[in-house]
Amino acid sequence: MTWRNAAGGPGCHAGGMWTYHPDLLARPVPRYTSYPTAAQFSGDVGAADLAARLDGLAADTPLSLYVHIPYCHDICWYCGCNTGAANREQRLTAYVEALEQEIALVAARLGGRGRVARIAFGGGSPNSLPLVDFVRLMQHILRCFDAHDAQISVELDPRRLDTAWIDAMAAMGVDRVNLGVQTFSPHVQTRIGRIQPLDMVEHAVVQLDRANIATGFDLMYGLPGQSPEDLTATLDASIAMAPARIALFGYAHMPRLLPRQRRIDAADLPGLEARFAMAAAGHDRLTQAGYRAIGFDHFALPGDGLARAADDGQLRRNFQGFTDDPAEVLIGLGASAISQLPDLIVQNEKQAGPYRQRIEAGLLSATRGVMRSADDQRRGRIIETLLCQGEVQLGATDPTPDLSRFATLGLVRLSEGRVALTRDALPYARSIAACFDRYLEPQEQRFSHAV
Repeated sequence: MTWRNAAGGPGCHAGGMWTYHPDLLARPVPRYTSYPTAAQFSGDVGAADLAARLDGLAADTPLSLYVHIPYCHDICWYCGCNTGAANREQRLTAYVEALEQEIALVAARLGGRGRVARIAFGGGSPNSLPLVDFVRLMQHILRCFDAHDAQISVELDPRRLDTAWIDAMAAMGVDRVNLGVQTFSPHVQTRIGRIQPLDMVEHAVVQLDRANIATGFDLMYGLPGQSPEDLTATLDASIAMAPARIALFGYAHMPRLLPRQRRIDAADLPGLEARFAMAAAGHDRLTQAGYRAIGFDHFALPGDGLARAADDGQLRRNFQGFTDDPAEVLIGLGASAISQLPDLIVQNEKQAGPYRQRIEAGLLSATRGVMRSADDQRRGRIIETLLCQGEVQLGATDPTPDLSRFATLGLVRLSEGRVALTRDALPYARSIAACFDRYLEPQEQRFSHAV
């Protein structure tokens, strides 16, 4: 990301190079993994719209596949993902069979058109499946799609990762895995329902490295009972293992929307200023250790593809966060998976039971979404470019919201249609991008805080 030198401004420094402006952070804003966001999805858009786009896809169109596994062996209390307990073998078997049918259905619709360059397995935890079923799914995808040269990534729960899984992934050509770590502090792990010893993750990383599979970590700040020292210890332990990528997310406490989070005592959560200081300290710690800051919450070692994409101005953002995936067409497979095309965003049926029923009836499982108007596409381009590159040049037909408040605080520089974020703007990037969002309501409660 091309961040300019900070221009300074009023406020107090909560840590590192950033200046704390609490009034700018109090308003919930989207993470902008899409625009429009899922808040604008409706049942008026669905399977017929996706079918039309698949039918019209050109033969040489680069495609990415996202495969959602909505199960985990253990449900963590903080989690906001669409996932349920993998506690019945019959449930998993039925889901895998439906997923195979969906893969064949979509591939038949494409009729050999499109080139799959990326395959990402997410969840939930893909390794909540029996290993034989994961191998079966991977082989089925390779049979159905032109995907033999695709880059493959898998999200994993380290608590369910063993040598057999690692050996099988290496044999299938998996390039990258992402480990859900969150924190290494035992007392914080207890408060979020995720007990995961440090040596377990260290062992997994050593084995993955031997298998020549790149590793990424998901970490969190703002967790219940988490102190700055807890975060520092987790960061230092992570840095010592040298994962190629690290995502440092702020915990979003939304128990009204996510009942499992009601097990977390809100009184134990760090306040807004403490969260800001943690984010700043995390940024400083990781960049001082040699990681390149990517967007507002990702970090990558200089040789990683994510860092190279940022250097080349090719960084993108989609439902998996910041990415080096250049494909304009992402096809989601599995319950709740989202497909994204230039003028369409559509989500599959969320619940596994109804999802299976649609697939068994020979129907595409998309049930809700949004058509992206020309204005949506313009605004989406501006928001994505601003978050990925730190600056954007507005055209004559682009929206021009009033950014003078951010300019006065030294967070943006405005010149002849160009909007450039300063270094001090990093924690406010989503709030600034939200100025281009014509759907965001003043009292929006569906999104998390900006930091």
